[in-house]
Amino acid sequence: MNFDPNATGLRDSGIFALPFTEEEASLVFIPVPWEVTTSFGHGTSLGPDAIMAASKQLDLVDALYGEFYKEGLFQQPTDIHLLNRSKLLKEKALHLRDKIEKEEPLDSEDRTIQSEINRASLEVNDWLYQASQKVLKQNQWAAAIGGDHSSPFGLIKALSEKYEDLSVLHIDAHMDLRVAYQGYTHSHASIMYNVMNELKPTSLVQLGIRDFCPQEQEMSFENPQIHTFYDSQTSLRLAQGDSWQAICNEAFAHLSEHVYISFDIDGLTPDLCPNTGTPVPGGLSFQQVETMLYLLTQTSKKVVGFDLCEVAPESEYDFEGWDANVGARVLFKLAGCLLQSQKS
Repeated sequence: MNFDPNATGLRDSGIFALPFTEEEASLVFIPVPWEVTTSFGHGTSLGPDAIMAASKQLDLVDALYGEFYKEGLFQQPTDIHLLNRSKLLKEKALHLRDKIEKEEPLDSEDRTIQSEINRASLEVNDWLYQASQKVLKQNQWAAAIGGDHSSPFGLIKALSEKYEDLSVLHIDAHMDLRVAYQGYTHSHASIMYNVMNELKPTSLVQLGIRDFCPQEQEMSFENPQIHTFYDSQTSLRLAQGDSWQAICNEAFAHLSEHVYISFDIDGLTPDLCPNTGTPVPGGLSFQQVETMLYLLTQTSKKVVGFDLCEVAPESEYDFEGWDANVGARVLFKLAGCLLQSQKS
C-alpha cells in the first residue's frame, strides 16, 4: 500500500484521506442522508458528505488510541436516490409543520402525506438494516452516519439481533423518547422510544440531556432500564467536587458487555455544532466526550457499533466548515473507541 500518512490528504481518497477499499476495512461507515422529520433546522442529510470532505485534513495519530487507522476505515458512497427522496419529502413535511405550528387543521391530503412519510421512514429503516447485515456478515464492524437521529434504527436492529445483551449509550441534548412527533412514528424525536419498545435493549444510558417534555421524563422515571444523566445535575455534581471519571463510571455500570453508542452531535456544547437542527445551551465539551470514550475502553465493555447524527454543514455549498470539522473528529474518536474496546 503506497500511502504516506504525513502527506496532504487527496481529494479522491477515502474517509480521513485513507486508501482502504471496503473489503480491506475493519470498520465500515454507512451514510444515511435522511432528515425528513426534523422539526427545526435543516441540512443534516448533507452531514455524511460534509464529514467526508472535512475528514481529509485530519492528522491520523491519536494520543489515546495510537495509529488505529491502520486497521482500516471506509465510508460507503452516499445513496443519491435516498438523498433526493429525503429532499422531496422534507418539503412536504415542512408544509405540514407550518400548518401544525399555526394550529390549522390537517386535511385528508395532509394525512396522506403523513402516511407517506411514515412508510418511507420504515423503508429507510429496512434499507439500513439490510446494508448493516451485509457488512456484519463480512465480519466487519458497522457504523451509521446520519442524517437526522431517526437514521440509525436499522443498524441498531441488526446489532440487537446479533447481541442479545446489547445496551445503548446515548449522547444527546434530547431524550428522544416521544411516542411520535408531528404525526411521525419514526421521528428523530422518537428514536429511543422505538429502540426501547421494538428492539428492547438491556438498558439505555443517556448523557448530556437538557431538553425534554413531560412524556419523555415520565418514561425515563417509570422504566428501570432507562438511566438518564441530566446535564444540569451532572454540572452541579462537577461543581460540588465529583470527578468526570466517577460520573462516567456510574453511567458505565448500567451498561451490558456489548454496547452501542448513539451520538447526536447536539449532545455537545452548541459552539461545537452551531448549525445542527436543534442546538441547546449547555452540553458536553469535546474533551469530556474524548475522555468518556477512552474510559469506556478501559472497562470490560465492548463497543460493537455506533452512529453519529445531526451534523449539518454551514450551507449546501460549504462542506468543510466548523460543524463538519468537529463531526469528523468525533467520528474519528468513536472509531478509535470501538476498535480499542475490542482489545481490552
